[in-house]
Amino acid sequence: MRDSTWYPRLAADGDGAGLVSQAGAVLLVRTAERIGLVKSLSEVLAPWQKPLATHDPGKTVLDLTIAVAAGADCVSDVMVLRDQPGVFGPVTSAAGRWSPGL
Repeated sequence: MRDSTWYPRLAADGDGAGLVSQAGAVLLVRTAERIGLVKSLSEVLAPWQKPLATHDPGKTVLDLTIAVAAGADCVSDVMVLRDQPGVFGPVTSAAGRWSPGL
């Protein structure tokens, strides 16, 4: 597991560029980081990660949780996060979320 976060750092300025529609979800991400949930999920789910897997299972679970909190009602709705890699980082594909190796 990495010591750094799975999610990109963001900066705000007054020019209005780079607006995101899921800004409230970023608050959830930062809260999860602050309370140690990000690190704990990665550690607890590490045994299920296949050796060649690209995505950390902990991040996959957290991404799904954030998507549900943002209004998702099915697994494919996590694409809302995937469409904003500058905010949520790399998000696994639908096939990756259904795969036992994540």
